[in-house]
Amino acid sequence: MTPAPRLAPSIDDPPVDGSVIDRLVAANRTYAAGFVDPGMGARPVLRVAVVACMDARIDLHAALGLELGDCHTVRNAGGVVTDDTIRSLTISQRALGTRSVILIHHTGCGLESLTEEFRHELEMEVGQRPAWAVEAFRDVDQDVRQSMRRVRTSPFLPHTDDVRGFVFDVTTGLLREIDPGS
Repeated sequence: MTPAPRLAPSIDDPPVDGSVIDRLVAANRTYAAGFVDPGMGARPVLRVAVVACMDARIDLHAALGLELGDCHTVRNAGGVVTDDTIRSLTISQRALGTRSVILIHHTGCGLESLTEEFRHELEMEVGQRPAWAVEAFRDVDQDVRQSMRRVRTSPFLPHTDDVRGFVFDVTTGLLREIDPGS
């Protein structure tokens, strides 16, 4: 498959006039010039929410065969289920009709090389300890299991029967399902 043309240069490209954000805003103008309102509401057509890592190597819509309007997407560092993830899933389910949750972590995640010591280092640097946890992990499969448990046991989520977790292989593009009970 041929990758889509790049709208913005890579970090290794030499700087050009303007900032990266200026380039993105210019790309948006080009996009908007041909934009046609799809006429859809905020409720995802497939009634599914995808929770995944923010890693730039994962094109979720392409990897899952999704179209605009098919799902809600929640991304964060590691794709871990945090309080804010539960907040988004709660709104997704209770206000916008989703019923299924797919959790996607990936191979080679940066959180595998961090520890909670990262928070201490930040505190020493800026003089304030972050209120959030790093959520670092050593075993990606176990972290997917933990994320599945957090979703399945949340009192705020009414739909926890169809929750499945996967690890995306960044070198092959394949998903590997994680058994929640192992």
